Amino acid sequence: MKRRDFSAQLGLSALAAGLPGLALAQGGPIEGKHYQKLSQALPTTPGKIEIVEFFWYGCPHCYAFEPAIEAWAQQLPADVSFRKVHVAFRANVKIHQRMFYALEAMGKEAQVRGAVFAAMHQQGQALDSAKSQADFLSKLGVDPAKYQDAYNSFGVNTKCQQAEKLSEAYRIDGVPSIGIGGRFLTSPSIAAGGERLPETEGGRRALAVSDFLIQRIRKP
Repeated sequence: MKRRDFSAQLGLSALAAGLPGLALAQGGPIEGKHYQKLSQALPTTPGKIEIVEFFWYGCPHCYAFEPAIEAWAQQLPADVSFRKVHVAFRANVKIHQRMFYALEAMGKEAQVRGAVFAAMHQQGQALDSAKSQADFLSKLGVDPAKYQDAYNSFGVNTKCQQAEKLSEAYRIDGVPSIGIGGRFLTSPSIAAGGERLPETEGGRRALAVSDFLIQRIRKP
C-alpha cells in the first residue's frame, strides 16, 4: 500500500522459482526494475545482514504477505537477522504503531499478531484507540493495565521515533517493503517489475529478490 493511498484505505534456486524465466534469461533481478539501491548505505550490525520488513497492521497487502514472509524469515541462515518495523504515515496509523511497539516491549507481539491482523481485516475492528486495543488484547491474555503503561512509555516513544527515522532513511513510500542489508529495497510491487501480478506471486518475487540481494551482499 502506497503512502498516498493511506488516506483511502528462497538462495538462487528460490530466485529461479520466484522469478519465472527472469533468472535464467536475464541473469537475475535488475537494479531499478526489481529492486532499488540506496544512494547511501545505512549502518547495520557488524557480521549480520539485516532484513527489515516495513509494514502496517491495517494494510491489506501486509496482511496477505504475512504468511509468506514469516515462513521465509524462519528459514534465514545464521548470518541474516530479520525484524519488523511498523510505519506511521498518518495520525491514526501512529496509534497502530504504538500498539506494535507496546506489544513488542511486553514480549507479546509475535504471539498476538495473527489475531490483530484477523481483527482488523476479517472482523472489521479499527483498534484505533489505546482503550479499544487494551480491551481486545485482554481477551488474548494481555494485561490491560500493563499494556496501557507500555503504550504510554518513554521506551515506546523512542521506538516509534527510531522507526520513523529508519523509514525515512530507506525512503519508504508504501508497504509492505523489505530493506536488505542497509543497501537495497524491494517490495511485492517493485519486484513485479511493472507486471500486473496476483498478490501471492508479487510476494514470492519480493522474497526471491531478497534472497538474490542477500547473496550479493555476501560477496567480497
